[in-house]
Amino acid sequence: MKAIVEVHPLPAYRLLVRFNDGLEGEVDLSDLAGKGVFAAWNDEAFFGSVRLSEHGAVAWDGEIDLCPDALYLRVTGAKPEETFPSLAPLGPRHA
Repeated sequence: MKAIVEVHPLPAYRLLVRFNDGLEGEVDLSDLAGKGVFAAWNDEAFFGSVRLSEHGAVAWDGEIDLCPDALYLRVTGAKPEETFPSLAPLGPRHA
């Protein structure tokens, strides 16, 4: 599991995140903005109140949080099985 050690809000529903392995990058969350619980982000001050939860997730009040692993994949653009080898499919079955 990847851990976020720093998060900063940026304009246009973006975050700057830094992970415990040194990877740093921007995450564009505009595809989530205004949908369901993420409608709360329509208030710029609310979006700007982002913080790290005690469990290392990116979080806002109202029980809104995002998984560090999902954000890692967004930053790198990698597929889950590339970043997390245990998710790779097993080879062909043997009879």
